[in-house]
Amino acid sequence: MISLRDLTEDDLPWMAEVESQLFGASAWSRELITQDYLYGFARYRGLEVDGALAGYAVYGYDGDAFHLMNLAVLPEVRGRGLGRALLEDFLAEARSEGVVDAWLEVAVDNDAALSLYRAHGFEDVRVRRKYYQPEGIDALVMRVALRGYQPEG
Repeated sequence: MISLRDLTEDDLPWMAEVESQLFGASAWSRELITQDYLYGFARYRGLEVDGALAGYAVYGYDGDAFHLMNLAVLPEVRGRGLGRALLEDFLAEARSEGVVDAWLEVAVDNDAALSLYRAHGFEDVRVRRKYYQPEGIDALVMRVALRGYQPEG
């Protein structure tokens, strides 16, 4: 059974460990995760498979942009639509917030993520050179329009 929930402070060590395993040198540190969780404005979502955490997403506002900051699924459970479930949770939150569009960055060599994002309507905006450090991997900035622009009045 698959379920989504907000992560708790007790989940942060698990998240930091997964970050390190999946993203290596460019992973968010445990300190960064904890500080952002405690003092930032992002929403930390966990995905459970049969009661055990198997993935997570971090999203929220970056200035006025609704932004997916991180999405990860454990390798042993990939290919089961879990990344899609996390992405759809992000998009549902964006729609409930009434945002015009949603944004993300993804490594240019992450074919699985690129395919997922494009399947959900994300379009390429630009490349951020050497965004992921210290590896120096480029990131593709992507955007999906959720509703047309309507001036505030």
